[in-house]
Amino acid sequence: MKLKFEELKVFLDEKADQYNHPEFIENDPIQIPHRFSLKQDVEIAGFLAATISWGNRKAIIKSAEKMLEIMGNSPYDFVMNYSEKDLSDIKNKSIHRTFNGEDFVYFIEQFNKIYKENKSLENLFTIHESETNFLHAIERFRSSFLGSEKHRSHKHVSSPYKNSSTKRIIMFLRWMVRKDKHGVDFGIWENIDQKYLSIPLDVHTGNISRKLGLITRTQNDWKTVEELDLVIRKFDENDPAKYDFALFGLGVTKELL
Repeated sequence: MKLKFEELKVFLDEKADQYNHPEFIENDPIQIPHRFSLKQDVEIAGFLAATISWGNRKAIIKSAEKMLEIMGNSPYDFVMNYSEKDLSDIKNKSIHRTFNGEDFVYFIEQFNKIYKENKSLENLFTIHESETNFLHAIERFRSSFLGSEKHRSHKHVSSPYKNSSTKRIIMFLRWMVRKDKHGVDFGIWENIDQKYLSIPLDVHTGNISRKLGLITRTQNDWKTVEELDLVIRKFDENDPAKYDFALFGLGVTKELL
């Protein structure tokens, strides 16, 4: 399906409007942070839900609910006030596929360190002057969040420096940064401009982007994220990530197959 630039923009704008709608929340992992109003609760619930976002969406939501339950449905309070017994009880639990109890404990401990020094995770993702996307910000976040000691949990926070598309972090960033007039994304981070956001690249968004002629690369990696950036920012330089709704929606509904 090859459309001219203007036709493609009109088509994707329509699809973004169609899928960027409160009904989207019902079947998406973003429903997990939507259960909270406190900023830190939204961040923690959102980051955990995004981290386990691979595979079946129903299973992702179920696993995220399990984590919330373990934290007494008060993520920030739990992160700041857990006991050693709380952590030892979690360690042997099964959470979500390869993300296990040990990983969950590690994340809880890292959150505790971060929030003792920062009111928000936003501080760890600040974009520096001359940067055009979150490439370096994600790596700075990884350094702060993961620390220097090797741990099995590091594999759950992908690195764009290793050419990963970092789909789950990019998705989390969309949730936190994007000011959304439809009420799906939160936009609770005040100091990071949404113009730096990219599309969370996965099988769905990658395949649809190729079908529409938006990208030529065959891998879903960081280089492809940047290739897609160049095109979607021409469509809307101020809100490029809205097209995630269009591409993902088209992928899930198989409208173009």
